[in-house]
Amino acid sequence: MTARVAAGARLHFGFQNLSLARERLYGGVGVALEEPQVVVEADPAEGIHCEDDLAAEYAWTAVDLLGVNGAAIEVRDRLPRHVGLGSGTQFALATLTAIAGAYDMEPAVRKHAPALGRGGRSGVGVAAFETGGFLVDGGHPTELFTAAPPADGQWTVPPVTARHELPETWRFVVVLPESSTGRSGQREDESMRAVVERADTGIADEVGGLLLRRVLPAAAEGDREAFGAGVAKLGRLNGAWYADEQGGVYRPPAGRIVDALSDCPAIAGAGQSSWGPAVYGVTHRHGVDEAREAARDALGEAGVEGRVLVTAPRNRGVRVE
Repeated sequence: MTARVAAGARLHFGFQNLSLARERLYGGVGVALEEPQVVVEADPAEGIHCEDDLAAEYAWTAVDLLGVNGAAIEVRDRLPRHVGLGSGTQFALATLTAIAGAYDMEPAVRKHAPALGRGGRSGVGVAAFETGGFLVDGGHPTELFTAAPPADGQWTVPPVTARHELPETWRFVVVLPESSTGRSGQREDESMRAVVERADTGIADEVGGLLLRRVLPAAAEGDREAFGAGVAKLGRLNGAWYADEQGGVYRPPAGRIVDALSDCPAIAGAGQSSWGPAVYGVTHRHGVDEAREAARDALGEAGVEGRVLVTAPRNRGVRVE
């Protein structure tokens, strides 16, 4: 049987702590989106048949994890890679889930994610795939991770410590400027190691208070203004940790775009997702036209080309179709 899996992107607002002086390290905060999507189809087969090299790599791991003979894989749609939308995790888990579906098996996403190289720092991408919604994860024990992750097999995906469904009327305007892609792989590891080794503990304390007293209550009550302002501030605080590594609180040209979006009355808060260059703004379905126009103007003011899309939060997990 053909199994089809469509997985939406995610936004990553930042981490709760990057200081080695605290008991828990990382602790991601983010939200699942309806679009853009990666779409993967799989059929049972002997061996792996796939024209996409990255999907084939994930597929070989997946068939080993699932104990099946193989799969024929078709990638019908893709997320832009290394722009701050969580493409790697969603692609890997969509491939795993499609293959499991082709054999009428449960994918055991959280269990198998580490073997696919996913969930090593933030658990937001895995949780977004599993359940959708606005998500906070508990991070990792600092003594286990320190500045570098432990060897494969010695860690699990961080637990979800808070999840809220966001109102269906909310929208996120996402700006994808045409610039160099965000950090990933070894380069991301090196940057994160440098950040963790010198992270200010005071920022972690401020992030914790912000999350507990503003962001989580706003998500629970559906208060878009407070939520947008809260995640925007959380992003700025995270940017202070990253400033030396990315050339400022935001990675250029994201800062100019964030500033422009923040001036739009239809947008409650704006920030950079992960390493960027993706920028988001929190808006409402009645403010979509104004927010989209502001995003296009922001690209012009920043002097760069790019794409603008508007999407809803996704409050459900990914399923086989």
